[in-house]
Amino acid sequence: MADIKGTHFPAEPTRQDFPEVKDKIIDGVELSADHEYYGITIRFQDNTTLSFTVEPSAVVFPVLANWQNGEEKTLKKYKSVRSKVHRT
Repeated sequence: MADIKGTHFPAEPTRQDFPEVKDKIIDGVELSADHEYYGITIRFQDNTTLSFTVEPSAVVFPVLANWQNGEEKTLKKYKSVRSKVHRT
């Protein structure tokens, strides 16, 4: 059986700092959960905003297993498959 070829994804950052908004005063926070746009916008009193566009995605981890005797025996783990996300 041939291996399933996956796409290599570079490691994504797990943390991001925003030094430009340090010490700004928040005027409001808006959450949008429309079927075409998911996002969070933070409004500051100086009429600036920091916005986060959220891209829904899925990651699938395929595993072939044998369940004889009522217990799972892993036969093969395949590479994960990721949904495509639109990057701007």
